Amino acid sequence: MAPDPLTPPRRRALTDLRAKSLPRDDPERLTTHLRTVHDAVVQLEVRIGAAGVIATEPMFWTVVRVAALLHDSGKIAELFQRQLEPGGGPWGERHEVLSLAYVDLLAQAAGWSGQERLLIATLVASHHRPLHAASSLGGGKPALSRLYNGRTHWEDAFGHVHGPDGRRPQVPRGLHQELLAWLAGFLGTEPVPPGPNEPVLGDRARLLLQEVLNAWRLPVKAHRGLLAVLAQGALTLADHAGSAHVDLQTHMPLPTDYLARLPYTPHRHQQQAAETTGHLVLIAPTGSGKTEAGLAWAAAQLSAMSGLPRLVWTLPYRASLNAARRRFQSILQPAVGESHPDIGLLHGALARTLLTEALEDDGCCGPTKDDARKARARANAMRLFTQRLRVATPHQLLAAAIAGPTHSSVLLEQANSLFVLDELHAYDPETFGRLCAAMRLWEQLGSRIAVLSATLAPPLLAIVDESLQQPVTCHRAEPGTAPVRHRLVVDDFALMHQDSVARLEDWLDEGHSVLVVANTVATAQELFAVLADHARQHRPDASDAALLLHSRFKNRDRDAIEIRLLRRHRERWPDEPRHRGGLVVATQTVEVSLQLDFDRGAVENAPVEAVAQRAGRVNRRGLHPDGPVEFRVHRAESHRPYDSGAVDAAWSALTTLVAEGVSTLSEQDIDRLLALAYDTDWGHGWATRARQARDGFTTEFLTFTDPFHDRTEHAKNLGERFDTVEVLHRDDAQEYRELAVGKEADPLLAAGLLIPLRYGQLKIYNATFDRALGIHLIDGQYDPVLGLRPPAEPETIL
Repeated sequence: MAPDPLTPPRRRALTDLRAKSLPRDDPERLTTHLRTVHDAVVQLEVRIGAAGVIATEPMFWTVVRVAALLHDSGKIAELFQRQLEPGGGPWGERHEVLSLAYVDLLAQAAGWSGQERLLIATLVASHHRPLHAASSLGGGKPALSRLYNGRTHWEDAFGHVHGPDGRRPQVPRGLHQELLAWLAGFLGTEPVPPGPNEPVLGDRARLLLQEVLNAWRLPVKAHRGLLAVLAQGALTLADHAGSAHVDLQTHMPLPTDYLARLPYTPHRHQQQAAETTGHLVLIAPTGSGKTEAGLAWAAAQLSAMSGLPRLVWTLPYRASLNAARRRFQSILQPAVGESHPDIGLLHGALARTLLTEALEDDGCCGPTKDDARKARARANAMRLFTQRLRVATPHQLLAAAIAGPTHSSVLLEQANSLFVLDELHAYDPETFGRLCAAMRLWEQLGSRIAVLSATLAPPLLAIVDESLQQPVTCHRAEPGTAPVRHRLVVDDFALMHQDSVARLEDWLDEGHSVLVVANTVATAQELFAVLADHARQHRPDASDAALLLHSRFKNRDRDAIEIRLLRRHRERWPDEPRHRGGLVVATQTVEVSLQLDFDRGAVENAPVEAVAQRAGRVNRRGLHPDGPVEFRVHRAESHRPYDSGAVDAAWSALTTLVAEGVSTLSEQDIDRLLALAYDTDWGHGWATRARQARDGFTTEFLTFTDPFHDRTEHAKNLGERFDTVEVLHRDDAQEYRELAVGKEADPLLAAGLLIPLRYGQLKIYNATFDRALGIHLIDGQYDPVLGLRPPAEPETIL
C-alpha cells in the first residue's frame, strides 16, 4: 500500500535513512552509500594520483573525497525517504541542492578555504545535472539554474512537510544533528554549535546554490575549467562505482617484462620501443611485430609512471575491435584465478546508453519497475572503467569532450594513461587533426602516447610532433626487416571488369588463396556474388572456401566471420605447401588487426596507406614458396568512400613508380609512394586541413571554459563530425532490449546486434531514433553471409 504523504511520519534514526530503493529486502543505507563512494574516490586516487594538470592543485583529491562524503546528504529529507518506500510518490525536488546545506555547515567546522568550499559545493550540486543551460535551444535535462531561481518557494521545497496536523520539518532536528555529527566525525572534526539566528537548511542551500551558480555563470580560465571537469568526473565515476558496488581492477594483463617473454629474439625496433621513455612513433612494416613493439613500449612505461596507469589501444575501425581484443586475450596474462585476461571493450552506442542510464537516480521519483534496470545499467557502465586495458576507437575516447555529469568520468579516466594509436595513417585529415588535439589534451593529463604505423608520411609525423609539448621519439624498422613480398601490377581495368574476374577465377583454378579488396560494401557484395560459387567448386569439402567481410554486418556475425577467416587463412608457416585455396572478398575492414595471409591479392586503388595495408595481407611474412607473389592494384570506378584527391594521388604515385621500372612493393617502394602522393596539391591541402581540424576541435570541444553548462548538443555534433553511428535492425529491437538492460543483461552480447553505418546512410535505411533504447532503428535486407543491404524497392502495379 502506498504511503500517505499526509500521514505523520514515524520518527527515523540515522540507521533508518536509505540512499537507494534497492535491494528491495534491505535498501542500501545512506551512511553506507556515502562511505562507499568516499572509498571509491580513494581507489581512483591510487590509480591516477597527481598526474599532469592534477598536480597543480594539491587539494584536488581531498576536495573530491569530501564531496563524495556529502554528495547525497540531502537524501535525509523526509519526502525523499518516503518516495523510496514501496509505492512512494515523487518528492519533486533535487536532493543534491539540499546537500549544499551540509556543505555549508561543515565548511565552518572543517575550516575550508573559500575556494575549497566553492569547489566542494560545485561538485555536490553538479553530480547529476548541469548548473546552467546551454545557450542553444537544445539540451538534455533541465539545468539547476532553471529548476531553482527567484520563483522557487524554498520553504515549501525544503522546509516543511504539510500534513493534517500542521507543518512538520522536512528534516527533523534530532535526525539532522545525528547525520551532521556522523559526517563531522568522518571528517575528523566537530560540528559548530548552532547560534541563535542560524539560517535554516533551506536558506543555507539557497544561498550556497546561488553562490555556485554565480561562480560558473560566465566563462572561466581554461586551466580552472579543466580541473573542475576532472573533479566532477572523479565524483561521478566514484558515485557510479559505489552504486554498482564495483571495485576498480588493479591487475594489469600486460606484464612489465613483456619483451623478455617473447618466444623469439626481439627485432631491433621492438627493443628500441621498449627502451623509449615518453611519447613514441614507430614505423614498421606489416608482419614485423609492430603490435608486440607497442606492447613492449607500454610495459616499459608502466614501471616509470606513478599510480596504476591504464592502457588504451585504439584502432581506426569498429570492425577491428573484437579481433584485437581476442588477440590480446590470447597473449596477455590473466589475473590470479581467471582463465582469460579481462580486456575492456564496449561499443560506442551502447556505452553512451549505459552511461546515461547510470546517471539516473532516485532524486525525483519513487520506486519504479525501472529501478532494477538502472542498477544493471550502472553495473554494466562500470565495465567501461574497471579494466586496466581497453580496446577502443578514437570516437569513443573523444566522447569525453561532451563532459558534463555523463561523460566527465570518461575524461578523468584519460589521465595517467597509456594510449597506443594503432594504424594512425588510416584517418581522414579532419579525424587525424582531432586525434592530435586529443593527444595534446592527454599529455596535459599526464598520459603518454605511442603511434604505430606501417606507413606514416612525413607531414603526418610532423603534425604529431608539433601537437605535443614533450619530446617524441621516432623509431623505424631497419631496412630489410621484412623481405620483398610482392610483384606489383597496376591494372587499368576495374575489379568488376570481365578480364579482372576471369583472372581471379584463374587464380582460384590454380589453387591459390585469393584476397580481393573493394572500396565499398556494395562492390564487395557484388564481387562475392560473382566469385563465391567458383571458389566453392574448387574446395567442396571446405565450408569456408568463400568468405565475405565488411563493416555492415552485425558485430556478432562479423566476429564469427573473423574467427573463420583467421582459422582458414592464418599466417603461412615455413615449408607449408604452395597452394592453400579459398576466396575472401573484403573492404578496408581487413586492413587492421587481422593477421591474415594469402597467395594472391587484387585490390581497388585507394589512398597509398590503404593499398600498403592490403598488400600486407598477401604473403604476409614472405614465406610463400614462389617468393614475391602477384599483387594487383586496379583502377577504381569511383573514389568513394575516400577523398577523390587521395585516390588520384595514389594512382599517380603507383603509375609513376611502375614507369620508373619498379616492379616490387618493398618498404622503400612504399616510402617512395608516400613521398610522391603527399608532394602534391592534395597532400599539401591534407596537412592544412588536419591542422585546422586540430585547432578547431581544441577550441570548440576541448577548452572547458564553461565546464558546468549543458553540453548535450556536443554529443550530436561529435557523432556527426565523425560521420559514424551504430544502428539496430528493427527485427532485433526486442532482443537488444533484453540484452542491454534486461534481467540477464550482457552489454557485449547486446553490442553484438549493432551494425556500423555512416550518418549519411541513415536515410537510405529509413532510420528512426528510438529514445527508449537510445539508438537508431533501421530497415533493410539482412543476411549473415552477405550482411546488410538497402531495403528492397517496393513493387508497383501500373
